Amino acid sequence: MKRIFGIAALVLIMVSAGQAQNLKFGHINSDELIRALPEFDTANANLEKFRQELVNNLELMSVELNNKSDAFNKESKNYTEIVRQSKEQELVDLNRRIQEFQVNAQEQLQNKQVELFQPIYNKVDKAIKDVGKENGFLYVFDIAKGSVLYFDETKSTNIMALAKSKLGIK
Repeated sequence: MKRIFGIAALVLIMVSAGQAQNLKFGHINSDELIRALPEFDTANANLEKFRQELVNNLELMSVELNNKSDAFNKESKNYTEIVRQSKEQELVDLNRRIQEFQVNAQEQLQNKQVELFQPIYNKVDKAIKDVGKENGFLYVFDIAKGSVLYFDETKSTNIMALAKSKLGIK
């Protein structure tokens, strides 16, 4: 928030000093640019494939637990006390492993998402900065991040086409 006020104060000072005609402002929706990259679709597909593998493993473990639980419920009256306790412990252990798998799977999924998408975010960030520098923009606002509540589109340049061109996107 302090940063936005600082930027606004700088702009006001420059405007009042009569230098406003030299200021160039740009804006972009970085989310739209990211979704336009072919790598985004590939990363999404890879993440979904990884997620599905985790779901499949969890389903297999759940089926195993259900089968063992059903068998235990049907046969428990025939078990000796020590066998019954052993089977109960086996069910408890399997349930614990499933819970641990769920926690680890969620963490792995988040790590995979970072691994797949961080290079895309870095590439887009670099392209936006390069476009800003090459075209003499004082500021480029990212409207996707919600950091700008208002901008006058007649005085701010949408740099989407320039950024797409920089990234080789049509």
